[in-house]
Amino acid sequence: MASLNKVMLIGHLGKDPEVKTLENGTKVAKVSLATTEKFKDRNGNVQESTEWHNLEIWGEQAKVAEQYLRKGKQVYVEGKIKTDSWEDNGIKKYRTFIRVLGFTMLGSASDNKTSGSVESPIGVPNPDDFVNTSSVDDLPF
Repeated sequence: MASLNKVMLIGHLGKDPEVKTLENGTKVAKVSLATTEKFKDRNGNVQESTEWHNLEIWGEQAKVAEQYLRKGKQVYVEGKIKTDSWEDNGIKKYRTFIRVLGFTMLGSASDNKTSGSVESPIGVPNPDDFVNTSSVDDLPF
């Protein structure tokens, strides 16, 4: 049976990207993304729950992230869940994160003046602004 590892998130960046350049010249950017869900509890009170996601962006996309992404910006990301493991003083440790395959900067044109990216009228990311190294046929819109 086939399997699927795909993540789609819309949220706000918790910090500016931390970008490193590897010895071979490849860039990698790390940034956190907050997704917030509002719901009513049993008593009818509105509650809010925020989940934080660690994102990792590689290559040309990391260069774009370094140039345009800033704390507080709203973005749509597509990626896959990845887990790294290592040993620290004999203790196995794990880190789970989202490997970003593409992203779109959302918000009003004034929010993204430097990028020229805008949100589409129905709130779905504009596919022309999607930074992606995979085939366009993989896009959900």
